[in-house]
Amino acid sequence: MPTTQYSVADRTAIVTGGSSGIGRTIAERFVADGADVVVCSREQERVDEVATALADADGEVHPVECDVRDRDAVDALVDATVDTFGGVDILLNNAGANFYSEFDDISENGWQTILDINLTGTVNCLQAASEALRAGSGGAVVNLSSFVTHFPSPNQSHYGAAKAAVSHLTKTVAFEWASANIRVNAVAPGVVLTPGVKHVLDKDVDAVPGRETVDRQVGYPEEVADLVQFLVSPAASYMTGEVVDIRGVPQSLNLDDRFP
Repeated sequence: MPTTQYSVADRTAIVTGGSSGIGRTIAERFVADGADVVVCSREQERVDEVATALADADGEVHPVECDVRDRDAVDALVDATVDTFGGVDILLNNAGANFYSEFDDISENGWQTILDINLTGTVNCLQAASEALRAGSGGAVVNLSSFVTHFPSPNQSHYGAAKAAVSHLTKTVAFEWASANIRVNAVAPGVVLTPGVKHVLDKDVDAVPGRETVDRQVGYPEEVADLVQFLVSPAASYMTGEVVDIRGVPQSLNLDDRFP
């Protein structure tokens, strides 16, 4: 069976939140396949480290400091991508943030911060990259949503609200941008074993089963990267406006039950 339809070689991608976790894993996957990738995060030294680590890959990496809440910084990110690589073919809106708190205890600042990073940051990137995506022969966007949008998730009301908005935004923008030959989809992961998850949960995650185990509640960044690469590749040419879950066996919503 041919596999070239899954390739992103010779394309240019922007990956926000690309210094660690899911974003970094996806950037690594794209570059290894021959794509040129601009990675951004709020700290230049962190994306510089990614660029150094991937210096010998098939594609090129250009690191840019960018806070997705700052529209001027996002405009500069897109301009840097076009100046460096000539255009934008793929946009991965991965930058996000979360903290756990009961609804009554969330401050106004805490609520606004989570909405600004997860929702407004996605809006900024979509609007800033729109012209560059339209200038090419066809673009692909993947937004990061979350499984918590489907369920009442204790201590994540702010995060769930922001990600639910991202899911709806994905469907609407996909409809509006289809005539420009731009596909817009979203991925809604369950609990994924990233450094951020390890820190927030403070659990013994070393005993989490590996990829070969089906009956599990926790996934790995590489598994999300597999899905994202499919969605931005020609293999997914008939998919737009979809929010695709990737979350293993659906069981408890209590995060404490997902770890030993």
